Amino acid sequence: MDAPGPAPIDCHAGALTADAATVEGLARLQLAARRRGARLRVCNASAELEALLSFLGLSQLLGVEAGGEAEQREQGGGVKEKGQIDDPAV
Repeated sequence: MDAPGPAPIDCHAGALTADAATVEGLARLQLAARRRGARLRVCNASAELEALLSFLGLSQLLGVEAGGEAEQREQGGGVKEKGQIDDPAV
């Protein structure tokens, strides 16, 4: 039986500003945590910081908790079209 991995490292980000320096710091913390076999989880981030991390595509990587729950990404189901194509391409 495998031993459980290390507990996530919670970073309470309520007092952090939504700027490039904060994003860089969080990314560096995540890198350091991964190098030690752990993972970072960003908690209590402001809406502005959550939006910035989401815009940069870092929300999932940094484990941003949205609304008190860990963010989970839905798997895309591909293109869904309704009906039939009436005129096929020639």
